[in-house]
Amino acid sequence: MPDDRIDDTSGIFFVGRWSQIIIIIAKTLPENLENSKIMSDLPNCPKCNSEYTYEVGALLVCPECAHEWSKSETEAPEKARVWKDANGNILQDGDSVTVIKDLKVKGASSMLKGGTKVRNIRLIEGDHDIDCKIDGFGAMQLKSEFVKKA
Repeated sequence: MPDDRIDDTSGIFFVGRWSQIIIIIAKTLPENLENSKIMSDLPNCPKCNSEYTYEVGALLVCPECAHEWSKSETEAPEKARVWKDANGNILQDGDSVTVIKDLKVKGASSMLKGGTKVRNIRLIEGDHDIDCKIDGFGAMQLKSEFVKKA
């Protein structure tokens, strides 16, 4: 074939019309692959947690979700979220809490009465930040602003 040729610098084999695309890709590769960072040395994508991130200049890029971020964003320590009850006490997983007021429960005919004790809570991210099981109601999520630490 007259269009077949090998690029000596990258060792990539070019065929037909695709040669223009492959040349562009070959030119965007780092000149010295030995000095480039290995993907495992780079942090995972903060958006989708993909391990296949790569570096483009000062940015890190995720090929799976196309998220781009700077290296300084990765190096900044994340602040751990602190959950507080209605009185300002810090809540932790496994704590027992008490509901402070009557709460309407969607899909149930009765209300969750104030003073109901909830044991072994689990803290989660989101609007309703307590995941628990309540006797007589089953599994549900509560807002931390409507409970106090028991």
